[in-house]
Amino acid sequence: MKTHVSEIASTVEQPIVESLSSAWKRVIRRRSFLHGIGLAGAALPATKLFAGPKQDQKLSKGDADLLRFAAAIETIEADLWQQYNELGGAVDHNDNPNPGNPAYVTALQNLDTDMPQYISDNTDDEISHRDFLNKYLESKGAQPIDFTMFKTLQPSQASGAAQNGRLTNLGTLTVDTSWYFRYRSSQNPDLGAKFPQLIDIVKQPAIPLTKAALANSTIQAIANIASIHFAFIEQGGSSLYPILALKANDSEVLRILLSIGGVEIDHFSLWHDKMGNAFAGPLAPLTDAGTGLTFLDFNNAANQHNSGLSAVDQQATSQLFQTNLILPEPCQFLSSSLPPVSIIRPTISANGGPMATVQAFIDDRLFVGQNPAFIEQLMDLASQAETADRQRQQ
Repeated sequence: MKTHVSEIASTVEQPIVESLSSAWKRVIRRRSFLHGIGLAGAALPATKLFAGPKQDQKLSKGDADLLRFAAAIETIEADLWQQYNELGGAVDHNDNPNPGNPAYVTALQNLDTDMPQYISDNTDDEISHRDFLNKYLESKGAQPIDFTMFKTLQPSQASGAAQNGRLTNLGTLTVDTSWYFRYRSSQNPDLGAKFPQLIDIVKQPAIPLTKAALANSTIQAIANIASIHFAFIEQGGSSLYPILALKANDSEVLRILLSIGGVEIDHFSLWHDKMGNAFAGPLAPLTDAGTGLTFLDFNNAANQHNSGLSAVDQQATSQLFQTNLILPEPCQFLSSSLPPVSIIRPTISANGGPMATVQAFIDDRLFVGQNPAFIEQLMDLASQAETADRQRQQ
């Protein structure tokens, strides 16, 4: 009997959580062993991960590793965005009308009437990134990414969802919302700053999971969570691509990473704006009757308090909560002795690079129910991209 998305957490979550640390250690041990026998660049068997038997040619190993990791991330994002598109988008990938889920579409349109179109456009963008990166790798004689064998997670049973296997699970997300303060703060995570959560979203669905009718507050809460998750996903890409670009050697690879990365930043700006409507009138305040999750009106000064903010940030509390303040505020960069500047952050690998990206996806619970072999292979790709380095002129 098939296991539905809503049942996944209780049946197969432990292998991922409990084996995470040991999996990273296995990746490190494996790479150390390969290095010791002169095979530090060896990939996993082609039948397990890659689409073909080709070996890297024309691209340096480091550049191929960077593009392969980018292709892996875009494959994951295309999978999750397609789920959002099927239920809440305006058109499918072939520009045909999308039947969607009427209640979910309405709830998303309460945030912005253009949400379905934006979701469809974002989905098409991620699919194009995935397909381009893989074809480019092939054109250079390098191995592309193919995760088809891991599309085993059961889809939503709500009307509108296609009944085919998924890579990602949107049924029990734990969303990191600290980025909201990070982009409003004058502090920088690359210089050690920490930020609290805007709202505690723990093991919550971002899509409707069943065909059963949902209460208005519940479906609106689900749409609100989705809008926040959209921004969370895309702010990660905004940091990841410049970090990858800093490791690139070939000018064309650099051009690819910067060009795709610019679109990720564009996506983030869009979703940063739209998710703010979940915390403003007339939608807010709203409390989910089933879970108790509450979306306050943060434009109301009485709701602007968070003890986790730094002393510097507490002096500008209203700005930190202002829902239409979506452009990155100037922050410290490179050194506290330099004047603040408006930038994408983080941009050091430890905070936003390949390994940090995979860890963020795992913490997000995107892979609850996924085969542990998929996690380990994704970690291996991250490890290879992490160690890629620009060959600088002496």
